[in-house]
Amino acid sequence: MNYPKEQHRVLQKFNTVNAATNRIRHMLKALYNPARSRFTAALVIVLLGVTSVSQIANARPAPESFADLAEKLLPSVVNISTSQMVAERQGPDFQFPPGSPFEDLFKDFMDRNGQGGQGQSQTPQQRRATALGSGFIISADGYIVTNNHVIDGADEITVRLHDGDTLPAKLIGRDPKTDVALLKVEPEEDLPFVNWGDSDHSRIGDWAMAIGNPFGLGGTVTAGIISARNRDINQGPYDDFIQTDASINRGNSGGPLFNLDGDVIGINSAIYSPSGGSVGIGFAIPSAIAQSVVDQLKEYGRTRRGWLGVHIQTVTDDIADSVGLDKSTGAMVAGVSDDGPAKAAGIKQGDVILSFDGKEVESMRRLPRIVAETKIGKDVDVVIWRDGEKKTVQVELGELEEDVVATSAEPGEEQAPVAIAEAEIKPLGMKIANVDDELRRRYNLAEGTEGVIVTEVNRDSYAAEKGVRPGDIIIEASHSSVSSVEEVSDAVKKAMDDDKRTILMLIETSAGPRYFGLTLNKED
Repeated sequence: MNYPKEQHRVLQKFNTVNAATNRIRHMLKALYNPARSRFTAALVIVLLGVTSVSQIANARPAPESFADLAEKLLPSVVNISTSQMVAERQGPDFQFPPGSPFEDLFKDFMDRNGQGGQGQSQTPQQRRATALGSGFIISADGYIVTNNHVIDGADEITVRLHDGDTLPAKLIGRDPKTDVALLKVEPEEDLPFVNWGDSDHSRIGDWAMAIGNPFGLGGTVTAGIISARNRDINQGPYDDFIQTDASINRGNSGGPLFNLDGDVIGINSAIYSPSGGSVGIGFAIPSAIAQSVVDQLKEYGRTRRGWLGVHIQTVTDDIADSVGLDKSTGAMVAGVSDDGPAKAAGIKQGDVILSFDGKEVESMRRLPRIVAETKIGKDVDVVIWRDGEKKTVQVELGELEEDVVATSAEPGEEQAPVAIAEAEIKPLGMKIANVDDELRRRYNLAEGTEGVIVTEVNRDSYAAEKGVRPGDIIIEASHSSVSSVEEVSDAVKKAMDDDKRTILMLIETSAGPRYFGLTLNKED
């Protein structure tokens, strides 16, 4: 018998439910035992029913079409165009070296074509450059969210609505660290807008829909799934991107990523592409981060983030072993700001922060985001690992100054050897020496620098693999301060005698103090 498409689909669902009901009936017959009470049998029925209903309620089947959702959401997505004056390059893109036989010939050619330098102004010419991106409306009165990189450096920002109307936009605020910007237009009537969703409740495999302005084509809808979460793509200190295979291309930046409820769960910001086009790997800033940033930009015109005042590093397996942790978790404190909240609370160099304000710190990169999102001035419980046990300290959180810039380590260059008193620490694959005037000059150390300096590192050693370089200063070994070669040697010998696999060292590098869990080569 032939059925219309809709009737056929309903009949299929009915048959599925009927089959499930029959299976439950057979299960109950198998479980039935006259010796059991009727109450127990009824309880089994109720529990089975609850489980079945829960599974059906949580299941989100693939939509037959995104048309209704797209029709509803398209009017809230806008195209953003920007323009700015940039210096135009003068003269040719290449030059012949002075004295070349081609130099005069090329100069005559440029002069004949009006591109020579004789008699022309040396003032750089300027031209107006334009760029395109996407955005979405979050309020009827005209607040619009986009990416910071879409409007960065713009002199003029213009928003084109879905109906074709164009409006000048004012920049309310921007946050380069999360790549979020907030604009404002002044519409004559209320605009259609969208609501924020909760990206933390989105799961890998959920459907997602992107709308944007790829290649300047205007409102374009693509769909896919959430491919991954918590992606770190080295774009900033708070990276926590949603990865999706919904097609995202140039011009989609700043556009929304929706869930099936039509709520914004992300801001499309970047793609991975060797060719420059979509290869199914796009990244969106999750709404859990973006919404709080937008709220602050709207209220203050800038972001206000919590500040702890510590320099942190990853807890590697070797460091975890050195400090007695069962696994590599948390964030290790490599340095403490003298005027920061951490110092006032008693947090010390060498502590491992395991949780902050009741939130577990699974990895080093998790801590900056937790701290940044915590209310300034709040008294926060911080669980640390110190001397082989957990301790809790309370910190009154400060406010991060946005002009604070973190530095990264750059490998030091090895210097030509000179005659100095060195000691070879064979288990670590390095040579060390007490700092003297000659070493201060060689490594450009500050006047008065004292301690133990690394003068040579075996290329095949664990120390070289971890990033220890000549010129680094050893500050601590096994949690004890060291100021001489003998003290470092004694600490290494004691670790070997205690059958330790690694030794923990605090070393001053070009990027600041850092802890190293150095493996001891016992064959030496």
